[in-house]
Amino acid sequence: MANELELTLRTEISDNTDAVVVNSKLSALELEIDAAYEHAPFGSHTLDDDGIFQHINTLELAWIGYPRDVLIGHKSFLDFLTPISQIIFQKYFFNNTTYGPIKNLELDLISIDGTVRPILLNSIGVKHRSVIFDMTQAKQHDEKQRIATAAFNSVSGMFITDRNGIILQANNAFTSLTGYSEHDALGKSAHFLSAGQHDQAFYQSMWESLTELGSWQGEIINRRKNGQIFTEWLSISNVVDVHGVTTHYIGNFIDITTSKAAESEAIRFAYFDQLTQLPNRRLLLDRIARELTNAKHSGLTGAVLLINLDKFKIINDTLGHEVGDLLLIEVATRLSNISSATDCVARLNGDEFVLLLTKLDAKPLEAAAQARREGEKVIAVLNAPYQLNGNKFYCTASVSIDLFSESSNAVELLQHIDFAMVQSKKTDHNTLCFFDSATQTAVTNRAIMEAGLHRGLIKNEFTLYFQPQVNQQRKFIGAEALLRWQHPINGLILPEEFTPLAEDTGLISPIGQWVLESACAQLKAWEKNELTMHLQLAVNISAHQLRQDNFIAKVQQLVSDSAINPALLKLELTESMAFNIEDAIEKMVAINAIGVQFSIDDFGTGYASLSKLAKLPLSQLKIDKSFVQNIGIHPTDAVIIKTIIIMAYTLGMNVIAEGVETEAQKAFLEYYGCLFFQGYLFGRPMPIDEFEALLQTN
Repeated sequence: MANELELTLRTEISDNTDAVVVNSKLSALELEIDAAYEHAPFGSHTLDDDGIFQHINTLELAWIGYPRDVLIGHKSFLDFLTPISQIIFQKYFFNNTTYGPIKNLELDLISIDGTVRPILLNSIGVKHRSVIFDMTQAKQHDEKQRIATAAFNSVSGMFITDRNGIILQANNAFTSLTGYSEHDALGKSAHFLSAGQHDQAFYQSMWESLTELGSWQGEIINRRKNGQIFTEWLSISNVVDVHGVTTHYIGNFIDITTSKAAESEAIRFAYFDQLTQLPNRRLLLDRIARELTNAKHSGLTGAVLLINLDKFKIINDTLGHEVGDLLLIEVATRLSNISSATDCVARLNGDEFVLLLTKLDAKPLEAAAQARREGEKVIAVLNAPYQLNGNKFYCTASVSIDLFSESSNAVELLQHIDFAMVQSKKTDHNTLCFFDSATQTAVTNRAIMEAGLHRGLIKNEFTLYFQPQVNQQRKFIGAEALLRWQHPINGLILPEEFTPLAEDTGLISPIGQWVLESACAQLKAWEKNELTMHLQLAVNISAHQLRQDNFIAKVQQLVSDSAINPALLKLELTESMAFNIEDAIEKMVAINAIGVQFSIDDFGTGYASLSKLAKLPLSQLKIDKSFVQNIGIHPTDAVIIKTIIIMAYTLGMNVIAEGVETEAQKAFLEYYGCLFFQGYLFGRPMPIDEFEALLQTN
């Protein structure tokens, strides 16, 4: 446009020599040009011979921030350049006498508020019309590019993959850290570095994080080209397009193998005993605190066992500290070998070790028994002879125990077992004791009873009592065989006192087998007497027995060997047993197939499903005595009794009520259709000779 103006101007001068006319037309043209540039999307100005603004458009005026009347005719363009830009511009402005064109001159423009704006200046002549372009975004882009390039060539390993994890680019640090050149890595999945130390779940979690969050970071173990394993801290982020779709992944990693080793060593010194490599007191306290919290949430409990070597000082003094250290290492090994994966063995100090037991039974007495068994196991394994440095010798140990309680804390538990150990060693060595004397007494009694149960089976101390079962006319139709323990010292012991322990220890199965055998023998004996040959004998079956894989075979064999009428043997199961054991129905059907009858004991106290009840091969429901005793007291219990009777007859079963003690109770039951009864009204449980004598009078 400037060239056109000059051509027009020369034409006008040649055609019209009147200077006034020429100047007038020139001014008009300049105003027209200024108007054209006024709202252009770039800056524009003209300067006089001294570099003073003659015109400036709206955009450039906004960049500078001064009012137009302050700039025009007063301010120099040079005033708004940085010092370095002033030098560059002066080179052109004062040395360019031909006013030649300027192309892409890079300068920095300063606004009134101090903002520096990179610009690109073009002009047909220094002192004529100039146009200015804002290069801020372009400069920022270039800077980002430079930063990205510098980052990519940093000391951390970097690689770029496509959306499928195939490596497209890797930097020099990648090569330095892995040993693989960029050429080696291109076209391969980033997984090719894997050392095989992580399972599928690890990588699945990584990809889920990348998919859901767009990034992942963490420790990962990889393998260098030379086969060396190393640990790296890896950060991965995704790159998305304008539609939010992932197009690439950028990985950045550093080698942390050395720092990890240093960290592990520091942890080992801080938390582990240097001689035995077991956790030390500091780590033990942390583990106990954690297990106390877990116990509150799980409902289970735990215990701590203090293990102290008896007369360890003598070994140190006579055989030397080297042998003493070897002994401590061997003790640590033996304790570790007998502890479970969830337990913790620690060395407290000197010749003292602690075994932390977890996941013990919620019932205190059972938990105490479990802890005692572990303590006895410890004593046994440490009492075995030691062979160290050619020396064979024995070293016994003492154990003290404290159970978790709701108020327990880690420090207190250690104090308890230490106190118990001191008290114990005042009297004896190679012993086991509890901190709480009441627990000690209870556990001791439990251990005595457990030993007594074993002895009772061997010495035939168990016996059966018989409680009559009668019909409406009070005629004996049979009996329930009830277990009793005839203890040689404590006398007759009722089953509720020892069957829970028998169930906990598994002794209930051999005891239950003895009951079945004795019941079959009694039925066989009754066959010889016309008065008893019709009697049916009910026997309680435990859940342990029913769970046995060979329970069906045992019953079938017993019926066959005793040659009894199987219809006279009735097996009683509690309601919860029949409906909670998955294979109960299958076993009951198989046993019923040989003629043995089944009855549900304590019916109404559980939550039996009517649909399941119909599937069971039952001949009888027994109404629990708790309902019978409430007849005339709680109307709801009377409703339950009537419902049970109706339901039983509907399903083709008979009903017997237990716990009948009054004539009123019998009358009520009889009125609503219950035809069979058992309870003190007709006879208490009694030995076989008394039962048969009562049968004679009946």
